[in-house]
Amino acid sequence: MVSPPREPLVAALRGALDDADYRVDTVVDLLGASAHAALGRNHTVPGRRVLDDDRSPLATLARMWLLQDSVDRSAAGTALPGLVDELVEAQILESDGDRIRAQVDIRPYGTDAPVGHRSHDAWIVCDLTPGMDGQIDQVADDYVLGVSSASTTLAQLATRTRVGTALDLGTGCGVQSLHLAEHADRVVATDVNHRALRLAEWTFALNQVRVDLRHGSLYEPLGDQRFDQIVSNPPYVISPPDTAHLTYREQTMPGDQLVREVVAGAARRLNPDGTAQVLANWVHPVDGSWTERLAGWVKDTDCDLHVIERELLDPAEYVELWLADAGLTADSRYRSASRAWLDHLAALGIDSIGMGWIMMVRAGREVPEITVEEWPHRVMQPVGLEFAAWPARSRWASADEDALLATRFAVASDVVAQTHGRPGATDPERLILQQTQGLCRTHHASTAVAGIVGACDGELPLGVIIDAVAQLTDAEPTALVDEVMPDLRLLMRYGMLTAAAGGVDR
Repeated sequence: MVSPPREPLVAALRGALDDADYRVDTVVDLLGASAHAALGRNHTVPGRRVLDDDRSPLATLARMWLLQDSVDRSAAGTALPGLVDELVEAQILESDGDRIRAQVDIRPYGTDAPVGHRSHDAWIVCDLTPGMDGQIDQVADDYVLGVSSASTTLAQLATRTRVGTALDLGTGCGVQSLHLAEHADRVVATDVNHRALRLAEWTFALNQVRVDLRHGSLYEPLGDQRFDQIVSNPPYVISPPDTAHLTYREQTMPGDQLVREVVAGAARRLNPDGTAQVLANWVHPVDGSWTERLAGWVKDTDCDLHVIERELLDPAEYVELWLADAGLTADSRYRSASRAWLDHLAALGIDSIGMGWIMMVRAGREVPEITVEEWPHRVMQPVGLEFAAWPARSRWASADEDALLATRFAVASDVVAQTHGRPGATDPERLILQQTQGLCRTHHASTAVAGIVGACDGELPLGVIIDAVAQLTDAEPTALVDEVMPDLRLLMRYGMLTAAAGGVDR
């Protein structure tokens, strides 16, 4: 087991990484874009060809941690002056004669931050990536995953509004907590995996981030504590309970019960106006509605729920995906494991399995707003900006009609219009409003709606614009309001129409 981080050693290691400029940008520059991209596909040979006989400290660190090569002790000592023996003792490195090899991974991490937030330039401490160069590696059940597509998605999904308290439920190596620490006064992180908590300690110490780490399952370590924001990438994989499990991705609860516990628990632990963002898998039952099932997870709470299904897999596709993820594709146990897994899903009455995002807001409504939708289409990250605006958009979309008619709206800056029709035709057959950011939604607008939206520049109340369009089209104003208001409310909900600053006329 890796030793707890000691501040003198961590400070010296941080200094060595800084001195070598061991960062994402410099590593990419060193390897080149092609070799760096190959590493993302677990292919090290292009990187080895580029580094060749380069013995610079940066090349040594890249060899040792990114390529998982052993390096000679003298090169390691140059890159990590005076630290090699201490890091071996701490089980960060291991020694085999005159060769030094990594026992755990330390890799640079960088992300583009939303407008108004500092970009991240950090180091992540996790277990070494298995399956390099086609090797078949079996990992321990307490394996600690590093930065993955799932963790990157959650980081881009999470809202970045300033909050007092934030919870990283199932922290793993600590990626989400690094992001939360940028906009939360206090961050609490939990995990059931002792090894994950130890490596997360190293991540936080190395990056000088203060996080309250707690061991336990789900919300058990938290008592009745409440939070302004909860994020979670829980072990949501639906697998047979009697098979070996990877703690970071699967658990023993049947079906999607664990995800339900995460959602229901968040509903009880959010402060007023608090938000939660969760990555999840959920069941589509053979009998019954999957949308009603998910809506029932927040029943009798004052939380709004927004579920976006990004992908839907049948049981065979689902099993193939996760057996490959576990490195069992070429294993002799593949057929028996696949049959057992498919039998398990069939016994649970599962028709298919959805994969996607869950967003919650403790809005305090008497009747919560529930939105469950399929959205397999293109998105532009980060979508957290859109989710941060969702509560305000929902309030506008469900506001009293008179209040909306008295409000001055403007078309969002990321909305463009597309017209479709025969070449040379006087009028287009269709007009489509298209978002270019976030979920990139589209809306087919009628002539009347297009005219109204086109006039929304923040200068005139909506009611005045509708009256003007009614005069131009010889429509009865009240009837036109009834006709266009459902579309306009939808555009408000999508964020295509936004209330102008100070835009309410009384």
